[in-house]
Amino acid sequence: MDNALLAKTAAAMVAKGKGILAADESSGTCEKRFKSVNVECTEESRRAYRNLLFSTPGVEQFLSGVILFDETARQKAIDGVPIPEYLAKKGIVPGIKVDKGTVQLPLARPGDLVTEGLDGLSKRLDEYFKMGCRFAKWRAVITIGHDMPSPACIHANAEVLARYAAACQAAGIVPMIEPEVLLDGNHTIERSEEVHKATLQETYAAAARYGVSIEHLILKTSMVVSGKDNARQAGVDEVAERTVRVLKSVVPAKQPGIVFLSGGQSDEAATAHLNAMAATRGLPWPLTFSYSRALQNPALKTWKGQAGNIAAAQKAFHHRAHMNALAAQGKWKTELERQAA
Repeated sequence: MDNALLAKTAAAMVAKGKGILAADESSGTCEKRFKSVNVECTEESRRAYRNLLFSTPGVEQFLSGVILFDETARQKAIDGVPIPEYLAKKGIVPGIKVDKGTVQLPLARPGDLVTEGLDGLSKRLDEYFKMGCRFAKWRAVITIGHDMPSPACIHANAEVLARYAAACQAAGIVPMIEPEVLLDGNHTIERSEEVHKATLQETYAAAARYGVSIEHLILKTSMVVSGKDNARQAGVDEVAERTVRVLKSVVPAKQPGIVFLSGGQSDEAATAHLNAMAATRGLPWPLTFSYSRALQNPALKTWKGQAGNIAAAQKAFHHRAHMNALAAQGKWKTELERQAA
């Protein structure tokens, strides 16, 4: 385990005023998003769109890293070099999604899922390292519902996350663990807080059992929000307070940093929540973003597969990256007020 390299990578991932672009959507997810703007989803159109994002002028001011899909990591950038190399030259750390998606946990309630992908992981990590990827991501999915998540579901996902993290560190790659508690459902924010805490406690306990170095680990977490179908939607301050409370009670202070997923929230809600949390005093670790849709939506809607729209789409993407970079410093509302004055 190369502690010096892992420490350097982890610090770069959570650099002040920067966040991480999640561009690791599967081909199936890309197809849904492209269909919304009437763009045919092909390997070339996916490459063109992602290169639009990566080549946005000046975006490296606000992005510390990019999570790539396997297909993208093997593609060429606009200047003909491999995309991981292109990103690294811009000062952006290339990362890679390595999980193989979720399956139903046997004998559990429908919706209790576990993530697959451990088979052959060490060999794949070695290959990704040679390709230039310096961090990885693994997503676990926790669903809140009637008698869900079960203790078995939380335990199974924690074990898998810990084994993945250990394999990453052995390969010289910083593991990003993503235990996402879905906002789907009508659960209360109190229930969301309870499940977030239980999930994180089990995850860190498993990490300890497998000898994972917390100093070289990044947490990507969902926020404690009301279920999207609940009649009472918690406000920004309550979301921030409950989320920070859970993190402070579970996440070790020696961890390099925490990044948030947007998880189906609107673009502005994801930014507002991040801003409120980052403005909290006395946090032991930096907080920033690792967003997909909350960064990409305006760019995709502007691009629409047309080469003539690239400049405008890049401008929209640059703006979203800038706004979230401000939010990661607790400065987003201040900046908006200044612009409106």
